[in-house]
Amino acid sequence: MSDTTAQARPAEDRPSQARPVVTRFAPSPTGYLHIGGARTALFNWIYARGRGGKFLLRIEDTDRDRSTPEATAAILKGLTWLGLDWDGEAVSQFAGRDRHAEVAREMLARGNAYKCFATQDDIESFREAARAEGRSTLYQSPWRDVDPARHPDAPYVIRLKAPREGATVIDDQVQGEVTFRNDQLDDMVCLRSDGTPTYMLAVVVDDHDMGVTHVIRGDDHLTNAARQVQIYHAMGWDVPVFAHIPLIHGPDGKKLSKRHGAVGLEEYQAMGYPAAGMRNYLTRLGWSHGDDEFFTDSQAREWFDLGGIGRAPARLDFKKLENLCGQHIAASADAELLPEIEAYLSAAGLPALTETQRDGLLRGMYCLKERAKTFTDLIEKARFVLVSRPLDLDEKAEKALDPVSRGILMELTPQMQNASWTRNDLEATVAAVAEARGMGLGKLAGPLRAALAGRTVTPSVFDMMLTLGREETLARLVDQAA
Repeated sequence: MSDTTAQARPAEDRPSQARPVVTRFAPSPTGYLHIGGARTALFNWIYARGRGGKFLLRIEDTDRDRSTPEATAAILKGLTWLGLDWDGEAVSQFAGRDRHAEVAREMLARGNAYKCFATQDDIESFREAARAEGRSTLYQSPWRDVDPARHPDAPYVIRLKAPREGATVIDDQVQGEVTFRNDQLDDMVCLRSDGTPTYMLAVVVDDHDMGVTHVIRGDDHLTNAARQVQIYHAMGWDVPVFAHIPLIHGPDGKKLSKRHGAVGLEEYQAMGYPAAGMRNYLTRLGWSHGDDEFFTDSQAREWFDLGGIGRAPARLDFKKLENLCGQHIAASADAELLPEIEAYLSAAGLPALTETQRDGLLRGMYCLKERAKTFTDLIEKARFVLVSRPLDLDEKAEKALDPVSRGILMELTPQMQNASWTRNDLEATVAAVAEARGMGLGKLAGPLRAALAGRTVTPSVFDMMLTLGREETLARLVDQAA
């Protein structure tokens, strides 16, 4: 490597006792938490947790005009729902502005930065002349090498004295070796004339001070990395490992936007997706471990590495998301699902469960969760246990309960009063009545569904009976047998 080539040297992918892994997620609180940002946070979380390291959270709130407390609260809420716990308190970037300014002045003292007194008019005149002469409009300050003794008593910015020859090379864990010609990178402003630091400086100082060893973020920051590496070198600091991950596209291959459906993380909770399923899907979105699709958090922590991340943009696929979410719902313990279902109802603006409904839902969870892809599906299947008598019958249920069917239910009800209320006994009792009527069990299932649920598309009639219990089942049959 020549003297004029600055390189971001990668640290070991695995941590050592002297250098434990520290990752961070650094969102701007200017809007909702985008699903792409959520995946970035997830990658950082899994990578750190799988290596016994730390996952830190920094709110990059230096844009005071656009940053809001509500957006910060939404970010924290979204990460908490997704199950991504962070170490320590969330750090405010704005709160560190004095430290950022201190580093800018230290670079000035080291001779790696300089005071630039150029005004906006000066810069624009430079660019107009450059355009007219057909040369680069990249601003080159005339103050770069001026003797401080000749500095005027006027407002100034502090600019990084970036190398103008050679190249800056990023050895990225995802993108590979990426080279930026130094003559294509300007002397960026680090401290504005009002004494406030720029974002580019603040990010580097914060990452250094927080001990961040691995910067895992979207590939839209790749150019930023080249400029930030120059600050690391100017301060003599260790450069972190960079991993710039591709963005998420919609199913049509275009940049993800509202036209593709939900893009904010809170929308996915309100749509009924379980957090475990979202973690699984987002981990798999752009990263792979062989042909594995469904996996647990512990497996993800064990398997995840930066080398498994692809370079091509990942495409959002709602069918795959629903399939994985359904598998996670089915694999979850019944009691563990209940709090998350209640959180879904709240996020979706739906009524909270009563104690009676909670008990009923928990009793029926074994049959409700099997084919539900989302909590929306599960609640829809659970309607029979959530409603109260007298039931409102939909149109198909009304048709199923014709006079003949009601007569059969009237005949069935007293025989069921003597059943032992086990699945085998209930099936035998209903089958005996159907046989006596010269009809198959399937013919009787329709009226039973209608009587027990008020509709004809439901879980198994015997699952409904077992969930509702003897007293409620018989009461509903009596209601419709008359």
